[in-house]
Amino acid sequence: MIDNSPIKLLDIGAGAGFPSFPMKIIYPELQVTIIDSLNKRIKFLAALSDKLDFDATSVTLLHGRAEDFGQNPIYRGQFDYVTARAVARLNVLSELTLPFLRKDGKLLSLKASQMLDEISEGKHAIAILGGKLGDTLDYALPNGDERHLVIVEKKKETPKKFPRKAGMPNKKPL
Repeated sequence: MIDNSPIKLLDIGAGAGFPSFPMKIIYPELQVTIIDSLNKRIKFLAALSDKLDFDATSVTLLHGRAEDFGQNPIYRGQFDYVTARAVARLNVLSELTLPFLRKDGKLLSLKASQMLDEISEGKHAIAILGGKLGDTLDYALPNGDERHLVIVEKKKETPKKFPRKAGMPNKKPL
């Protein structure tokens, strides 16, 4: 708990609910919000949330694009943690996620083997968006494939012009 208020987790592009739903199972006090651009996934996650008996007031499912929600003051700067898995390379992902974090919040990005290249190309974008590269945790899947958890800490407010309109972060990365 931070300041006696629930920890707020945002999962961008959650797909089948990973990692946010396992985190919610382990830490039931989490306030989880999921944004996904495909309504079919949101409907699946709603059904899964019901099956898992998640409290409807502690799980929010939003259909839409991160670029749009990231400009909305209801969501901007409101989260302690943002997770993302297989959404975009780190330079694009930073623009899609850092606007949602409060100061001192953390982006937890699950990455595969190209992580070092992504960190190198993402440092500039992270700095522009008010973040600082934190720790990287390395691990292996049961089949031996390497994976990495890249942590980005938000140190200052993201400039209001970010995220740019839908599609622009991918077309013209910072």
